[in-house]
Amino acid sequence: MTEVVVTGLGTTSPLGGDVATTWEGALAGRSGVSTLDNDWAETYGMAVNFAGQLAVQPSEVLSRPETKRMDPSAQMAIVATREAWADAGSPEVDPERLGAVVSSGIGGVWTLLSAWDTMKEKGASRVLPMTVPMLMPNSPAAYVSLELTARAGAHAPVSACASGAEAIAMGYEMIQQGRADVVVCGGTEAAIHPLPISSFAAMAALSKRNDDPQAASRPYDTERDGFVLGEGSGIVVLESAEHAAARGARVYAKLLGLGRTADGHHIAAPEPEGKGQTRAMQQAVEMAGLAVTDIAHVNAHATSTPVGDMIEARAIRGLLGSHSDQVLLSATKSMTGHLLGGAGALESVFTIKALQERVAPPTINVTSPDPELEVDLVRDTPRALPSEGQLAAINNSFGFGGHNVALVFGTA
Repeated sequence: MTEVVVTGLGTTSPLGGDVATTWEGALAGRSGVSTLDNDWAETYGMAVNFAGQLAVQPSEVLSRPETKRMDPSAQMAIVATREAWADAGSPEVDPERLGAVVSSGIGGVWTLLSAWDTMKEKGASRVLPMTVPMLMPNSPAAYVSLELTARAGAHAPVSACASGAEAIAMGYEMIQQGRADVVVCGGTEAAIHPLPISSFAAMAALSKRNDDPQAASRPYDTERDGFVLGEGSGIVVLESAEHAAARGARVYAKLLGLGRTADGHHIAAPEPEGKGQTRAMQQAVEMAGLAVTDIAHVNAHATSTPVGDMIEARAIRGLLGSHSDQVLLSATKSMTGHLLGGAGALESVFTIKALQERVAPPTINVTSPDPELEVDLVRDTPRALPSEGQLAAINNSFGFGGHNVALVFGTA
């Protein structure tokens, strides 16, 4: 099999406008969640009025013509892509050997609903001609492809909250299949809008801690009451090891294996025993050619829902068995909120940085750990990973519809 390595990282998130500030915020255990600075709660009678909003708005980075023609989801993807591409050294690559895979769980919800409001209030003639290219879920992937002239393929797998991780898995496969030497891949989401917030709240999926938003996302805590919506994008540059070596590229980590399964259980709820999640992790570890005892760190999906967190805990224990107490578990959504289709990509960036710097980021807001967890949760402050030898880590991403994706990364 072709060895696949990570040579570039990019993000824009509730913790920062780039990888350095986002990672620094994560290691500091800082929350990127805040009360929304608008009148939505009063206007619409919304039950939730906080979220993990971007630390740096795309309008501060992109030109006005760019923001006019792109939905916020694509804007965020372009911001992260430009950072990742520059971080990789802006490699010279034949456009027909360069791919783009960028996912979104929801797509251009701002464009769609704003266009509908315009049509109702002002008539059909006022709907912008760019509305469909802006709202389509593949718009971020298309714009990344246009940005880099990537012609090996431009894809946008949509698998709810597993989308960003699945995009990275597809990028890996493009290189394995010989379709590309370099693939820019990840996820993005811009869904902090009254409708998605109200819909998630109606499902009883969101935390309602309006009085203390920074403490609202509390994975594995006995008083967790739902997830916190976040926004942003994470992008990684994947490259065949041969191509990276030929150009003398700096390598962050290796992408060693991936696993994808489906629960076949419920449109929103995970299978109660987490069997599909365990199978996804097992597939990834086996593809990597590793044993479970080689796993040092897991960045959990861990959204802070009363039911979902313990299902994943059972799945992780189902994989690790007696090795569970030797693995450092992090739940970074406690700081960023849940980026939906961007979550698996941002958390891949966190996993890669954890391996590179040999440190597991903290989980904040856990004052009373659920006794069923039985895995070594990194709380409040970072914890060192083994300082010597090869390390491997799993990034988990699970989505509505029973989509399960696990990625195994290893030290460079």
